Amino acid sequence: MIAALLAHSGDSWFWFAGLGLVWWQGDPFWQFRARIYFFSILVIACLVLVIKFTIRRKRPEGEWGVIYRRTDPHSFPSGHAARAILLAVLGLGFGPPWLGILLVIWAPLVSLARVGLGVHYLSDVLAGMLLGIIVGAVSLSIVL
Repeated sequence: MIAALLAHSGDSWFWFAGLGLVWWQGDPFWQFRARIYFFSILVIACLVLVIKFTIRRKRPEGEWGVIYRRTDPHSFPSGHAARAILLAVLGLGFGPPWLGILLVIWAPLVSLARVGLGVHYLSDVLAGMLLGIIVGAVSLSIVL
């Protein structure tokens, strides 16, 4: 149950909805961060899709995650891991400090939950994490 909750907490629709709400209703401090997070997630999603459809590695066999298996049969790299680590890097770079710390704790848990639930191999998650670090660093270097 906890692993499934963690795995779904990295879903892109969840983050887009939340960031859209912050962008619309937040104060300028949070609106700025929401825009950066939103566009960085779009960039990483495009990169993940290009890599997935280039490599075409099938997901591990399993029962959990039927929706992922139907809508995205390719596992390498893990988009959830890439997105989670990207958010952690941005949280550390833009602050506030409590948000960065929270995301740094959350991101590896999302990534490992994807392996634990059998929708990714460990190498999928590690590649996604590396991609998240790179895109996060690039995003920070552009904005800061």
